[in-house]
Amino acid sequence: MSTPPQPADQPPSQPQQPASAPAVPAQPTAYPYPNPQSPPPGGFYAQPTLVGAPAAQPQPGQPGQFGQPGQPQPGNPYAQAPQFGAAVPPMPPSGGGGAGKAVLWAAVGAVVASAAWAGGVFLIGGKSDSADLRGYSAPSDMCSSADYSSFKAEYPEGDSSPTKSSLKNPALDESYCYTGLKKTGSSYADAYLSMQLDAHKKTDPGPEFTALWKNYADSHTGYDVSPVSGIGDEAYLVSQDTTGGSASSGTRYATLAVRDGWVTYTMSYSAYLTSYDQDKNPPALSDVDDWLKKDAKATLGQLKG
Repeated sequence: MSTPPQPADQPPSQPQQPASAPAVPAQPTAYPYPNPQSPPPGGFYAQPTLVGAPAAQPQPGQPGQFGQPGQPQPGNPYAQAPQFGAAVPPMPPSGGGGAGKAVLWAAVGAVVASAAWAGGVFLIGGKSDSADLRGYSAPSDMCSSADYSSFKAEYPEGDSSPTKSSLKNPALDESYCYTGLKKTGSSYADAYLSMQLDAHKKTDPGPEFTALWKNYADSHTGYDVSPVSGIGDEAYLVSQDTTGGSASSGTRYATLAVRDGWVTYTMSYSAYLTSYDQDKNPPALSDVDDWLKKDAKATLGQLKG
């Protein structure tokens, strides 16, 4: 476990000063040592700078910084040039005001480090992953852009006021449509169809898409999930039939979820059956599954530039 750094105004205990040293109060240093990366006691970083007094020098023959033989140092104990592999400005002259010059030299080192980093990025090139949209664009009106012609033989009556929305954002473009499906002579919708396209421009939806749809039955009881080939990079068909073969009660539901690159498309069908409904002969889910596959493939083809 690393030892937390001590506050800057309380430097660690220091070696005994020689009797001849002037009694000058210790000044705060710009470097709050010790910390987990501090050199061992005796190095020049462990001694606060004293205004007007020369810094303690390593004795000949004793180890210096980084295990090298001790060498006399200038009056500024912080004048150790940082190693950044680039040209370093001349070292500030020694003299009084050691603490202020230590701060100045630290700032110079930071500038050199920033310049070296920027130069490396310029030469090597920053990593930038672009969105894999495959040429798709989210339409402003999905209800008029989506293809659901396969359902119109069963439900020829259109919805006069479908629900639709769209979003344009630097992170996500989205287009949505929810429309009712009516058989001939029906006063109200006999089934419903929803379609939604999401163009993810900042993050890859692949892992979450797979986790959600491939494993849909793990989090939703009573649903069947099957992979679908030939549409996008991956696609899954999720369905449920609670009618038990009866046309008087229950639900028939199916969703086809498709991912192509960073674009996802879902197309969902649902029919809610009661004894009050005029529709006594809803389509079988096997037929609905085929319609979803055909129309989703046609829609994606139309929305791909």
